[in-house]
Formats: sequence, C-alpha cells, structure tokens
Amino acid sequence: MKENAYTLNDRKWRMIGIPLLGMVIPLMLHFDEFLKLSRLFFLSFLMSTLLTLTFWEGNRYIIIWMRRIFPEYSQTGRRIAAQALLAVAYVLLVCLLLDELYYKPVYHVSVLAVGFRISIVPTVIVYLVYEAVYFFDAWKMNVRKTEALMRENVQSQLEVLKNQLDPHFLFNSMNTLAALIDDENTAAQDYLEKLSDVYRYVLVSRNKNTVPLSEEIAFVDAYVYLNKIRFRDNLQVEKQLSGTTLAHYIAPLSLQMLIENAIKHNVATRENPLVIAIRDDGDGYLAVENNISEKTILEKSTRVGLQNIINRYGLLTDKEVKVTRDEAQFTVRIPLLDQSVE
Repeated sequence: MKENAYTLNDRKWRMIGIPLLGMVIPLMLHFDEFLKLSRLFFLSFLMSTLLTLTFWEGNRYIIIWMRRIFPEYSQTGRRIAAQALLAVAYVLLVCLLLDELYYKPVYHVSVLAVGFRISIVPTVIVYLVYEAVYFFDAWKMNVRKTEALMRENVQSQLEVLKNQLDPHFLFNSMNTLAALIDDENTAAQDYLEKLSDVYRYVLVSRNKNTVPLSEEIAFVDAYVYLNKIRFRDNLQVEKQLSGTTLAHYIAPLSLQMLIENAIKHNVATRENPLVIAIRDDGDGYLAVENNISEKTILEKSTRVGLQNIINRYGLLTDKEVKVTRDEAQFTVRIPLLDQSVE
C-alpha cells in the first residue's frame, strides 16, 4: 500500500486527465472560437494544457511528499490539511510568476486574481481524484489486514488454548482446590494463584490485537513464577524496561511465546542456567535474548512460535520482527507499538 502511495501508478490518469482538463477552460472562455476552430482557441488550449501539466505535476509531488511524511491511515486529517495549504501556496506562486513573466510584459495587465481562481479548479479536481482513490485503497487494505489479523489470532488462540476446559469449570475447580490446600502451605497457594492469573490473562487477551506492555509483563511474571517452581535458579529472567517503554503496546502472548521457546529449546541446569533478558533495544524495539544451550532432545512443540509472532506483527506494523543468532546468544526484537490496534 505504501509503496503504491509513493510511486503513484497513475500514468493513464495523467495522459488522459491533463489534456482533458486543458480543454475545459478554453471551452469555457472561448467556446465561439472553438466552433470556428480558430487559431486563438488552439493557442488557448496549448497554454491551458501547459498550465494544467504544471499544476498537476507539482501537486502530484506534494501528494507523494505528504504521504511519506504522514503515511498512517490515522494521519489522514493532518495529511489532507498539509496538502491543502501547500497546494494553495503552490498555485498562488505559479500564478504570480506567470503574471510577472507573461501577462504584464505581453498584455500590460495583471490577471493574478482571475488566474488564481481559474487555476484552483483543476487543482481541486486532481486532489479529489487522488484522495478518493487513495482513501478507497487504504480502506480495502485495512479490511484485508483486519481479516488476516483475525485469522492469525484465531490460530494463536486455538494453539495456546488447545484442549481448553470450560473457563467457569476450571476457575471453580481452582477455587475448590485452594480451599483444600492447607493455609500453612503458602507455596501451593501462591502457585495456584499465579496459575489462575496466567489462565485469566489468556482468556482476557485472546480477543485483542494488542495489549499494553505493562500488562504483558505482569502476565510474564506470573508465567515465569510457575516455571521457576520447576527450574528454580536454573531459570533466570532479567528485565530492563523504563516507564516510557512499558506504556507501549505489543501483540498479546508474544513475550510468553518467546520465553516458552527459549525454555523448550535450551537446557537449564545449575552449571549452565538459562538466562533470558527482556530489554528496550532502542529504535522502537523490545529485545528478548537468551543464551544458547540446545537440548539434544526437544520437547514436543505446540506449533505456536516465532512464525506466528512474525505473521501477527506483519499485520500490525510495517516494522519487521528481527531475529539474530550467533554461537552464544539468540535474540528476537519485536516492534513496540505507539497505540492500541483494535
């Protein structure tokens, strides 16, 4: 969509539109001369076509420039306002130059006001055509991206919540189990509470395209707590996140998937603990990095992994998920989103 917006594949529009608009004004001003097919009409048509070409190409450049500066669909209002101001200034400048270099020297009269009013007509037409096409294309693209994102989320939900029990039954069972656990057994109570938090977050976030990073981190803390009961100090998760970073948005469950993959593919022992670092990597990215100590026999995959994250972010933003690996470290950088995507 953005590549098309920048290149403007409009050659046919220009080949037809420029001479067509160039014909409109001479017909309006010199219709009698047109009927006579006089030399005055053809000169007027030539001059009008050259002016239309100048206005069309100049405003076309303004359109491309503004779409580069305001590329997002949500920035439509600012883009149109900026285009309107630049278009008026451009048309006024061309009319002023034409008045000073042609009409005053040749005809000894100023036609600046009349020329500006006439010239603004093809300018408005050009903008209406381009904006109508661009708006319709953007609308279609957003519909396709929304549908694709819904499919990706459904796939993720099916995998993450595979063989899921009825939520009410599960939570009632957890409450019953909590009542059966001795009050002095705080470790079991804490574990059950964290398990409830994890399951509740999965249910709440499953219908969302994005969630605040702060909420995802709270969920990850509960998820890591459950895994540390199993691995203890053999699993270490370090976070280096500022308050500004936590205010951004990410795809739900993406951090959990990356941590799950790190645990699934690597050994975590006392001699060689698995260290996972979550940090703001700058340039609008969040980095999740772990040391590499691959298992000889991998655990059974849930098939929810890196490709799912890449697919979802491909629908949420133009920034790509970055995956790097060397002999010692495996790093995934996911884009931080500035606003929620419904």
